[in-house]
Amino acid sequence: MGVTDSGVRAAARAAVRAAGTVTAVGAGVLGYALLEATMPVLRRLDVPVLAPGEEPLTLLHLSDLHLMDRTAARVAWVRSLSRLQPDIVVNTGDNLSFASGLAPLSDALEPFLQLPGAFVMGDHDYRSTAFSLPTRYLRRDPRDADDPQREVEALPWREVRDLQRSGGWVDLTNTRGELRVRGRRVRLVGVDDPHADRDVYPQPSEVSEAAGPSPSENTWVRGREGHPLHLGLVHAPYRRVLSAMSADDVDLALAGHTHGGQLCLPGFGALVTNCDLDRERVTRRLSQYPGQIGQPQAADHMYLHVSAGLGTSPFTPVRLACRPEATLLTLLPAE
Repeated sequence: MGVTDSGVRAAARAAVRAAGTVTAVGAGVLGYALLEATMPVLRRLDVPVLAPGEEPLTLLHLSDLHLMDRTAARVAWVRSLSRLQPDIVVNTGDNLSFASGLAPLSDALEPFLQLPGAFVMGDHDYRSTAFSLPTRYLRRDPRDADDPQREVEALPWREVRDLQRSGGWVDLTNTRGELRVRGRRVRLVGVDDPHADRDVYPQPSEVSEAAGPSPSENTWVRGREGHPLHLGLVHAPYRRVLSAMSADDVDLALAGHTHGGQLCLPGFGALVTNCDLDRERVTRRLSQYPGQIGQPQAADHMYLHVSAGLGTSPFTPVRLACRPEATLLTLLPAE
């Protein structure tokens, strides 16, 4: 039996309707993803990393601002977080997309620079954002898709560094340090961006850290094991750095870089992480490392917070099921 002309026309109409539906759905998803990228949210998380009897501390984690001269709304939102008056501010890098973001960065951080703080740098504090095909992120290592011969504009990284130093924030570029909060000290360690292979984990200080705080002096905020509270900062949460921090008895590691996956599936989470960390830890934001997710008896002492950050690449200004974020972490005594 042959196909009639009316049958062909009906099939063609059905195909056109299907194509129209797919196009409409795609346009709707794209429109929403563009909108979601402009809808930042403040997340609040509790982290039980302090010794019994310690007073809670609040820590504001900023990351991946990716500022330029067209991000005024993002700057205003970040400035509004100063109302929280956190005890500590941490910035885990990728502050700029282009050099035009330096003045907006100064505006964004200005309300916080009188507070105790620490920072590390990301690749997009050193190098401008360049267009790349989004499909590169489907590779096991997206950097394999980069053209080593392509020249990328340098960013004013010294100014980014000095801006944060000017407020007394501790520069943790491949080094150790400490800050004072409420008159007491917190230990710090950090590395430069592992995604750019700039990380060199610092050696332990000559003074032994095994003895913990002096019983006669209450100069340190104590972590849950009774030793001085130890925070670790890194931009990209590569496992080699996280493992070094865990072995270094870091209580809480803080990272960014992943954008939370940026394009996520509701109920599933991040599809990619742009590093070698598993997607479940990126999706959850807060976890323990190492150890098996969901099995507390297998988890290590170290907590890990991976911020989804506030920005995007200017060439792909979209987010899906992954709103831009800053996080207020409340450090609490462990039970």
